[in-house]
Order: sequence, then structure tokens, then C-alpha cells
Amino acid sequence: MADPVHKIKTIAVQDMARQALAWPARLLFPPVCAGCRRHVSQPGVLCGACWPKLRLLEKPWCPVMGTPFTHDMGEGFLSAEAIADPPPFERARAAVVYSGVARQMVQGLKYQDRTDLAPWMANWMMRAGAELISEANLVVPVPLHWRRFFRRQFNQSAELGRAVAKLGGLPFSPSAIRRVKLTRQQVGLERHEREENVRAAFRVPPEGEIEIAGRRVLVVDDVYTTGATVRAVAKALKRSGAGAVDVLTFARVLPGDFRADESATI
Repeated sequence: MADPVHKIKTIAVQDMARQALAWPARLLFPPVCAGCRRHVSQPGVLCGACWPKLRLLEKPWCPVMGTPFTHDMGEGFLSAEAIADPPPFERARAAVVYSGVARQMVQGLKYQDRTDLAPWMANWMMRAGAELISEANLVVPVPLHWRRFFRRQFNQSAELGRAVAKLGGLPFSPSAIRRVKLTRQQVGLERHEREENVRAAFRVPPEGEIEIAGRRVLVVDDVYTTGATVRAVAKALKRSGAGAVDVLTFARVLPGDFRADESATI
């Protein structure tokens, strides 16, 4: 029978060794706040000034859209949005409200090449989308058109999707669906213009149809604004044989907060 004291000592020594090896990197690249980049105690955390500016989305929320209710409306109660305009996906969830430090993180990832933020953002997404992740068979990010990908060199949705898939132990398929139309940037477009902009923009290739056939697909994106993009993706996936589609994003623009003329809104 193994000596438990010896086992505890071994674990302690291994932990000390890992910390010692990490010290040079910590000295050269000290951890910074995911929001404002002030120095913090460990990677992936927010400083005391930024944390209060992050609004986490919590239950009670609409079981379909994931939008929060001011108080518990009872099991199965749907939001006005879900009733008036039922989505082509089954459920949508987001980790935080798209404002304050969350906006800074999204824009840092998307426009400032802060791909280091993706794993930390994915941790919050895991919390919000735990139910979706536990039932998913495959993670698929919202794709970029190849020309935009060539210019940017990375897809922020794929960075988040890869991290979510790794944390959830799920297959990750960035090529299961393609953006076949070079759409305009959604910034500055009204709701109906956004919908028209992404109409017929996505297509599942033959090899993708094999991957998604009959499976529950979790679509990952950075921000849910009006839902036009993820609705178009969900329609394409279901037309091509997906059994069900759920949507998980890092941030969410709440109904009533959308402003087409707000330059900071994605």
C-alpha cells in the first residue's frame, strides 16, 4: 500500500518545481489585467478597477435566447424576442453584457491581435454555456471569408471556439462551414441591413455535411448583437443535416441596447 505522506510530499515537490520553472517567464512577461493591462497577480484575471465593470449574465434568463429577466418568471417562460421571432437555433447563451471592460476585451481580441485573451474569455463562456457544452457533439466557430482571414491572419471566433472545445473535451471543426460571400462589416448597419448582409453568406461543404450529420452543433462567436450572423449560420447548418444548433458567445448586446450608429458596437 502506497505511503500517503510520501505521495503528498511528491505532489508538493512537483508543484514547487513547476512554480520555479514559471518564475523566469513571470519576470520577463508579468501577467496583466485582461481589461486594462495593469499588472496583476496571475494571468487571465481582472484588476480591482476592471472587475466591477464586468457584468456577468446570470439566471433567471430566457431558456431560448439567454437574455436575463429582472426576476424569476417561472420554468419555461419565454422572452418577447423568442416568441415574436423564433430563432433557427435551439438555445443561445453569452457570458457577459457587451459593455465596459467586456467591450474592451472583445475589441482587443478582434482588432489588436490580443489572442492571449481567448482562453480566459472561454473560461467565462464555459460557465454560461455549461448546459450547452455538456450536450454538444461538435464546436464550430463562425467563419471569416478567406479574404478577410488573409488580411487579419486569424479568426477571433475560431480562437474562442478552439479554447471552448479544449476546455469542454469536444471535437473542434473550423472548416465545417464556410463564409462564401464577402460581406460588409456589420458595424453601422441597421437590423434589417445586417440580415440582408449575411443572407446566403454561409455554406456547408460536402466534407462538412459528413461531420455535422445528425449531430448537436455548438456555434461559437465573440458577440451576439442582433443575432443576424448566428441565425444565418444556424440555418445553413440545419439545411445541411445538423440535428440541432446551439449558440455560445462571449458577450451579448441586450435587447434595447442596440444602436446601429454606435461605432463601438460590433
